Amino acid sequence: MGFKVNISGFGSIECEMPLTGAELLSLAKAEMAHQVVACRVNHYLRPLSWVIDGASDVEFVDTGSFEGMEVYRRTLSFLLVMASKRALGQDVIIRHSMSDGYYCELVGGEASQGDVEAIRGEMKRLIDLNIPINREVLPLDRAKGIFERQGNLDKARLLKWTAMDPVVVYRCADTYGYFYAPLASNTGQVKVFDLLYYPPGMVLQFPTISFPDRIPPFQAPKSLAEVFIQYSQWLDVLGVTTMDSIHERVTSGRGLELILISEALHGEALARVSREICDRPDVRLVCLAGPSGSGKTTTARRLMVQLQVCGKRPVAISLDDYFVDREKTPRDENGNYDFEALEALDVEQINQDLSALLEGQEVQLPKFDFLTGRRKKGKRIKVGSDDVIIIEGIHGLNEKLTRSIPEETKYKIFVSPLTGVSLDRHNRTSTTDNRLLRRLVRDHRVRGHSPESTLLMWPSVIRGSHRHIFPYQERADVMFNTALVYELPVLKGYAEPLLRSVPEESPAYGEAQRLLSMLRFVPFIPSDDVPNISILREFIGGSCFED
Repeated sequence: MGFKVNISGFGSIECEMPLTGAELLSLAKAEMAHQVVACRVNHYLRPLSWVIDGASDVEFVDTGSFEGMEVYRRTLSFLLVMASKRALGQDVIIRHSMSDGYYCELVGGEASQGDVEAIRGEMKRLIDLNIPINREVLPLDRAKGIFERQGNLDKARLLKWTAMDPVVVYRCADTYGYFYAPLASNTGQVKVFDLLYYPPGMVLQFPTISFPDRIPPFQAPKSLAEVFIQYSQWLDVLGVTTMDSIHERVTSGRGLELILISEALHGEALARVSREICDRPDVRLVCLAGPSGSGKTTTARRLMVQLQVCGKRPVAISLDDYFVDREKTPRDENGNYDFEALEALDVEQINQDLSALLEGQEVQLPKFDFLTGRRKKGKRIKVGSDDVIIIEGIHGLNEKLTRSIPEETKYKIFVSPLTGVSLDRHNRTSTTDNRLLRRLVRDHRVRGHSPESTLLMWPSVIRGSHRHIFPYQERADVMFNTALVYELPVLKGYAEPLLRSVPEESPAYGEAQRLLSMLRFVPFIPSDDVPNISILREFIGGSCFED
């Protein structure tokens, strides 16, 4: 008996027998703008090898979408692991993002130029062979045994903690991999990539939303290197390597210790920044910027406390209060409000108010009401001749925002969660996901936004960040990493119920499911012991800095 398949954007097809997503793509003659890497079957993301055997709604996913790009990156990560094993007999660790790529290291030590060239060559060979990547469902004990024999002990331990049975794994030739979301169905689907030698490791490059069919130019980070070194030292202090380490600490009753040490390290870093500001007597304006979900407000408030310890009298101003009224907000290419654009702020008023304050005048600040979408009158402030003003917002480093203020009187800080704890050696936790979960929880609590609306708006937020915020990060005097080692376990308890509320028919359902799949590997830590000065409190509530 036949069945009907509705294909989003390409009509419907009557099928007489089961067929794969790839076969349906060919049969429908569906021409997509970019490389198709997966499909959504009845709202669930599936590889193109997925067999459709009944009435279904199907949507093809290409690299022009965030979901498709994630499939592409996961698949390339799997090929990198395979190629390193075959070319060098060594495993790799995927550390963190770097210039629209992944910075990776060899487990055995520092990589050479020759090592990287050998891995790149093997990756190209595997891609040219167009080897199938098969999705397999295995009993938990068998999956653990396979990964233990492959030397992936961190994966085996992580599966033990989550107790998922059965387990969905992916096999390419003789190599098994575990990823918490689908991969492409064959190696030939990820032809566009590069692997750069970047001592002591390498950078895996891939297309991005801005460059969906080619590799974006590599920009070696200057300021970030120190952040990564510092975070590595923090992890050593905490005794954390991957999420398995956090599971061990939570089950052994050491969750509170993890929280307290993480917060102490944050406090120490902020104290160093404040001392540097105080050592520069000409500084009158501290510009604190970062993408959405960075924890800018709490960082600014805690910096105020540290500056007071140094004898300064700081005043904090939130740039969010200078949003133009909602109807004047610019829209993006999809017709949605673009709150990331500089034009969403009243730049002239900001410059006027800052100049007046630094001249010793009293100024009435605005206060933006996110529920009504309008500005109202805020508090009146006046600063002394030796006082310091801290402005915080996504555009804090954009020179247009403070063009009326002499450059030598500014101190610039870029704030963002810049690192994360990986699930295992091959599955990193994205700092973008970290910020998304923060914002999901906060916007539901403070701004009355549904989880669905936050997820749907997030791609626009990311595009805006890459367009308006990240290009300015290297102008900062210092980068402050707001990531907390324990935060995903705390956010888990808040985010999971919100993500489960996204309706199945929603376009955001697939993204909600991906995040839920990732959170399955994260242990739960209750929020009771999170200090009220923590950056995390800005999102989950209970901050002592909340108005």
